[in-house]
Amino acid sequence: MFSILLAKPVFFTEFIVQCTHIRLVGQVRPMFDLTHILDSSIPVYPGDPKFSAEPIATVPKDGYHVSHLSLGTHSGTHLDAPSHFIEGATTVHQLDLSLLVGPATVVDVSFKNAHESITWDDISHQLSQKESELLSRSGRKPTILLLYTGWSRFWRSPQYFDHPFLDGDAAERVIEAGYRVVGIDGMSLDQTKLDGSEVSFAAHYAVLGAGGIIVENLTSLETIKDKDVIVSLLPLNIREGDGSPIRAVAWVDQNK
Repeated sequence: MFSILLAKPVFFTEFIVQCTHIRLVGQVRPMFDLTHILDSSIPVYPGDPKFSAEPIATVPKDGYHVSHLSLGTHSGTHLDAPSHFIEGATTVHQLDLSLLVGPATVVDVSFKNAHESITWDDISHQLSQKESELLSRSGRKPTILLLYTGWSRFWRSPQYFDHPFLDGDAAERVIEAGYRVVGIDGMSLDQTKLDGSEVSFAAHYAVLGAGGIIVENLTSLETIKDKDVIVSLLPLNIREGDGSPIRAVAWVDQNK
């Protein structure tokens, strides 16, 4: 858990986000926001700290507004660094940021039911097809895989914890296929259990144990599942962090 003070935003002239569009070197492109809004009602993984934002200064009283944020490193849409599960592994401030911005393969597994595992057979054909299409168009192979379960529609409801999950064998094969980042629009890449029974965390160990990165609690993947997109999944620069909230966004890849 960590706390921060939030004051004025910082603006960059090289990379300007306005409304729902991204301006890159004079070009304006539609942007897709894949991030849940943070507030005190968001669901958190069992045992994790809740999110809160409390004002400590206000414009009427102080002439400016500052809030105190309290949250966990895995609050809302976030990433897991390898150190989340692997002792001595890469932490958030040590991550190779180039892995977190690039073309993504979005695989549709929205046919999976509550608590159902996502197997290699469920995703291998789509992976192969989409990789081949991207290679033929741009000569690039994606290293970011996003699993669209459709479960973000249950955000803030008890059903959100019943999400499908990636099984260990599929996670290992995804890594063997060259993917370095694996994301999902659910609470966890592994199964979430609320009854206190043991979870193997096979997918976490497979991805993080190989030096990969996991992204969880994505949303709106249905808006990009049939598009060629570039995604940005950049974290806060937290020293020794095991995870971090992110602002996940995507835009259509025009370098095809």
